[in-house]
Amino acid sequence: MATKIRLKRIGRRNRPFYRLIIIDSRKRRDGLAIEQVGWYDPLKKDKDSNFSLKEDRILAWLQLGAQVSDPVNKLMKRSGLAYRWHLMSQGLSTEDIEKAVTKWKEDRLEVLKNRKKAKLKKKEKISAEKAPAK
Repeated sequence: MATKIRLKRIGRRNRPFYRLIIIDSRKRRDGLAIEQVGWYDPLKKDKDSNFSLKEDRILAWLQLGAQVSDPVNKLMKRSGLAYRWHLMSQGLSTEDIEKAVTKWKEDRLEVLKNRKKAKLKKKEKISAEKAPAK
């Protein structure tokens, strides 16, 4: 059976909410799932806490040959799970994988900090430009 890891919409109109599910690839988008492995809320402001993944179950399904849809792959990249899967498929030991993932998470936190700083600078610049115009 060809399985996919994809999103299943369960939110009401204009309020999307998705479950990450394992499903037969021949089934429709909102069909009966084999297993639920997470959720995604696109309306939450904080982009780092608007989803949850059962990483161990996703990795188990990937080892069985499940294919990942593009939106789910993006969520996996944000959480570092895609990087972990990449390292596992290269055949690295678990210690090496853990070291690499912790380093990636530290780098990710630094990138997010820099983005916030840049956003604040941009807001200050815009407000400084508007202030003398009055």
